[in-house]
Amino acid sequence: MEKIKMTTPLVEMDGDEMTRILWKLIKDELLMPYIDLHTEYYDLGLVHRNETNDQVTIDSANATKKYGVAVKCATITPNAARMTEYNLKEMYKSPNGTIRAILDGTVFRAPIIVKGIEPYVKTWKKPITIARHAYGDVYKASEMKITGAGKAELVFTDEQGQETRELIHDFKGAGILQGMHNLEDSIESFARSCFNFALDTKQDLWFATKDTISKKYDHTFKDIFQEIFDKEYAEQFKAANIEYFYTLIDDAVARVIRSEGGYIWACKNYDGDVMSDMVATAFGSLSMMTSVLVSPDGYYEYEAAHGTVQRHYYKHLKGEETSTNPLATIFAWTGALRKRGELDNISELCIFADKLEQACINTIESGKMTKDLALITTFDKPVTLNTENFIKAIRETLDTLL
Repeated sequence: MEKIKMTTPLVEMDGDEMTRILWKLIKDELLMPYIDLHTEYYDLGLVHRNETNDQVTIDSANATKKYGVAVKCATITPNAARMTEYNLKEMYKSPNGTIRAILDGTVFRAPIIVKGIEPYVKTWKKPITIARHAYGDVYKASEMKITGAGKAELVFTDEQGQETRELIHDFKGAGILQGMHNLEDSIESFARSCFNFALDTKQDLWFATKDTISKKYDHTFKDIFQEIFDKEYAEQFKAANIEYFYTLIDDAVARVIRSEGGYIWACKNYDGDVMSDMVATAFGSLSMMTSVLVSPDGYYEYEAAHGTVQRHYYKHLKGEETSTNPLATIFAWTGALRKRGELDNISELCIFADKLEQACINTIESGKMTKDLALITTFDKPVTLNTENFIKAIRETLDTLL
């Protein structure tokens, strides 16, 4: 068949380790044989980020603003060990955090549901979508080691030079400090993104923080959500027969575990990071979780919700066989291609994305899968395939659908 033409490029953000290997396999086997792939490429691998002093990450985010849709591979956020391993100039911040700070918006993460992979939580029947605020908090924090006794204060100096001070702690010995912030504009964008997504998908929306302990920081989130809901969305939610409510995050966890799913759970940045991994794993596998950053300005960045699969990469470097699940990375591509098709009125691109996703699901439901799924499937005698052969099996299934 003739390759599908694209008119506007996708912003392509390559990544690290095993997911970088998957990235190339997916493009070679599942995309380029069918699409005249048009991307603006940025190498966000840690080596190149180090070479550019992380400017490439900023450039990729600005390109997303230009073109509207990006697809991103998983990347390393370096720690002390990575500093040595990659001989880094500095301990660069999370690329995801940098990109999200530039684009703003909200990250929506939802599990990929397939027959034969049953949730560990037996009550769950429908997907749970995590809506994660994509700005600030610990991801934009400043940190300090305290070497001895002394007083730590929060200090804010306004434009007129007036200071406001708040005691953090009177240290009697060594310790650590962390200062984090958020912006009311960003919280408002977060709230509206969540309310709009709930209306679009006709799902109830839960929002959870810890305002009983954080009486200013978390309470501000709670108040902004409620104010925007009351003024702008209450009637729309009523007409759509869906519900918004706030709950403490520990109460939310209890509700989630007892629920059947089928709603959006909105969380602050760190909470969303942790809870999306919990939800993904409880539905079966972290490799079966879609993730999209939706900006209030109409930018979309699709990515896998998991890391770079370091352990498999080290096996790969030794020439050992791996069985790495590529589904979240494939669905990042299909999400971006579908959105590009929608924005550019290329229906063939949308149809291809739908069929590639269906090919992934059909392949697993036929009993062919990677090791992580074979270990938890309810199917008898599943066929466990290595990374490359699983992607080739998906291509075979795709060819039958096209």
